[in-house]
Amino acid sequence: MKDSVALPRELAPGLFWLGACNQLSYQGKLLHSYNSVYVVVGGTKSVIVEAGHPARLSVIEGQLEELIARGVPEPSYVFLTHTETPHASGVGRLLDRFPELVACGDIADLHLVFPQYVDRLISLDPGDALDLGGSEFEVVEAVFRDHVTTRWGFDTGTSTLFTGDGFSYSHYHEAGQCGHFAEEVDDIDLPDMVSLFAGLAFNWTLHADIEPYLERLDAQLFEELDVTLIAPTHGLPISDPLGTMPGIREGLRMGSRRHDVAMLSYRPSGNGSTVAKPI
Repeated sequence: MKDSVALPRELAPGLFWLGACNQLSYQGKLLHSYNSVYVVVGGTKSVIVEAGHPARLSVIEGQLEELIARGVPEPSYVFLTHTETPHASGVGRLLDRFPELVACGDIADLHLVFPQYVDRLISLDPGDALDLGGSEFEVVEAVFRDHVTTRWGFDTGTSTLFTGDGFSYSHYHEAGQCGHFAEEVDDIDLPDMVSLFAGLAFNWTLHADIEPYLERLDAQLFEELDVTLIAPTHGLPISDPLGTMPGIREGLRMGSRRHDVAMLSYRPSGNGSTVAKPI
């Protein structure tokens, strides 16, 4: 059994993984999942990717302050893949903490939530980019998304794709897998774990042929962007996209057939963990 790795963890030079795992009780087993936040550091500026889950904001803020104390530039941007609660809850606190920070990406109705910060909210579409000094953070198409307005991000400095709900899955707590790359652990049932999240986040796949989406995903990863790292919000980061994609593809296909998962919702258990229960 491996030991879990504490966060923040530097996944590549100038790329940091923040957060803490959440417990999920599923079919009698204790699973862990992440609502991860990432920090990308360029030559002169840094960007926070996602704004965190409300249950982990204090942890993420402490980790961010730790990075700043170590010399990471104060963030100029927070990029949101979409404004769902697990991805955007900390945006107001970040805007309060960093007076020069701009929230960007999918900002949807945030001008209604934070009217005092309307001049610091910028909608970015695929093709737009943030100059970090020597590298760019590009906004790219979200091939698999649970919101119509979801965006993905790509860091040209580390060739990392930030995929929000895409590539998301849980992992077994007892395996000591927390804080690792997916390829650093050898006992993840990746297809089953991907299908669990896919059936919940991508309910539309129950009613569509997903093969064209899988083909589009491969083209984006390996032909257009030449991705070397994948950083999902709810799963372990992927350091070998080519080797790990077969399990991801199988899981997405399984998820498109999992009507049982589509009829589940996650509800608090009362002891700090979460239980998957029928709707």
